[in-house]
Amino acid sequence: MIPKIPAGTIPQKEARKTMKIIRNVDEQVLKKTVVRCRERGIIIPTFAEQLDPTKIPDKIKRRLKNVALEDVHPLNLFRFSWKNEPKEKGSLFNQGNWLEFPSALTGVEARLVGLIGRWFPTGSHKVGAAFGCLVPRLVSGEFDPTTQKAVWPSTGNYCRGGAFDCSLLACNAIAILPEGMSRERFDWLKSIGTDEVIGTPGTESNVKEIYDKCWELRKTRGREVVIFNQFDEFGNAIWHYHITGNIIEEVYRQIATPRNQLSAYVSATGSAGTIAAGDYLRTIAPGIKVIATEALQCPTLLRCGFGAHRIEGIGDKHVPWIHNVRNTDMIMDIDDEQCMQILRLFNEPAGAAYLQKQGVKGDIVEQLPLAGISSICNLVAAIKTAKYYEMDNRDVIIFPMTDSMGLYQSRVKELRAERGEFNADQASAVYGRYLQGASLEHLQELGYWDRKTIHNFKYFTWVEQQGRSSEDLNEMWDPDFWSDTFNQMDEWDKLVTEFNQRTGLLAAMD
Repeated sequence: MIPKIPAGTIPQKEARKTMKIIRNVDEQVLKKTVVRCRERGIIIPTFAEQLDPTKIPDKIKRRLKNVALEDVHPLNLFRFSWKNEPKEKGSLFNQGNWLEFPSALTGVEARLVGLIGRWFPTGSHKVGAAFGCLVPRLVSGEFDPTTQKAVWPSTGNYCRGGAFDCSLLACNAIAILPEGMSRERFDWLKSIGTDEVIGTPGTESNVKEIYDKCWELRKTRGREVVIFNQFDEFGNAIWHYHITGNIIEEVYRQIATPRNQLSAYVSATGSAGTIAAGDYLRTIAPGIKVIATEALQCPTLLRCGFGAHRIEGIGDKHVPWIHNVRNTDMIMDIDDEQCMQILRLFNEPAGAAYLQKQGVKGDIVEQLPLAGISSICNLVAAIKTAKYYEMDNRDVIIFPMTDSMGLYQSRVKELRAERGEFNADQASAVYGRYLQGASLEHLQELGYWDRKTIHNFKYFTWVEQQGRSSEDLNEMWDPDFWSDTFNQMDEWDKLVTEFNQRTGLLAAMD
């Protein structure tokens, strides 16, 4: 006979830790920041306004018409949204920008839809992710723009986004990225007046070298610098959970037929900010498959592997601290050569002509340069997802197109110089092998212990190298940790609203 345990004697789980972004409000710093923003005409949008631009006051919108998308102007903070009209000047807002890739191109029946990031300021949604990291600390006084510099370590677009945000918010910025990244990134950072641009050894895969530089800055500059590391900044994931997750839901509802279902969300892991939209989508489509992609040449999640690759902007050789691996259904590795060849197909005249002969409509072909290298990686992964799960025209797969080919024209020129002109025969080979013939290799559908294995792999970067604790790591396996962490945006918006009231700029605007 099993003895009964007296009531109240069963040990209860200790109270869960909450990953609070704002820990306290520093009134002394906040006073200085309010003055600084008032003097420079800075009004900060709420996150609710970035999610739904119809909430932006009309007096802001009237002025936005005179601000170009790429202008270093504080009003462009209101364009950190997936709903910008697709034009460089005079744009306001729409219901989102997306591109559906037809079966004539993908070779699958499932509906593959890319969410276009080109129409953010800087040409990438990373301005929003960086905003989610910086602004909560700015409006709480935890970051002091009069004495501190914001450090943005990244393999590319995130440090561009952070530097741009700082330019708009009157903050000083330090950008850190591998010296082997595309020259467009370095030139652009200098053009907007970034305080310091630091190149670290290596290319896309050399993330640890970036971290090492951050530790050096902490040691040599102390409180003068605040590191906004996209790989462990929950503000990055929170922004995408709400802003990216909601726009995907809205786009899906606009395009869905009665027969459709939201079947999969595909995202390169990168910093694991964008893939956090999958956590939101799980709340509206519990059966959705969340697919994490990485480069085959650096198969960290798939094989605990390492290496170098050419899919710019996705980072690797570690599991990001902010990646909720428990919500990931599959790891899929994509060959960087596949991406580079499709890049040529989408951006060379012979490729465009060939695709139209295969039945891809001209208006679709004209939009293919909206997909940068990591966007092509996500497209290939979406094709393979449809094949693996035997999806058909009832299934909708959505993936982010982080940036466009506007940031990679040097890569096109390099490929042309290295391999010669791209002709019709090459276009046929790329189309047949890498799109229509995308194979089901280098992937793993994750069970419970597969997920936990990848989660535990965080230990070696974050606990051993970066000063996190094993207790924190274990806490992050609890699903409630993530729901609590994502549930902070209302608090941020309250502080943003109070901050704008203190500057008085919005109230005084005609």
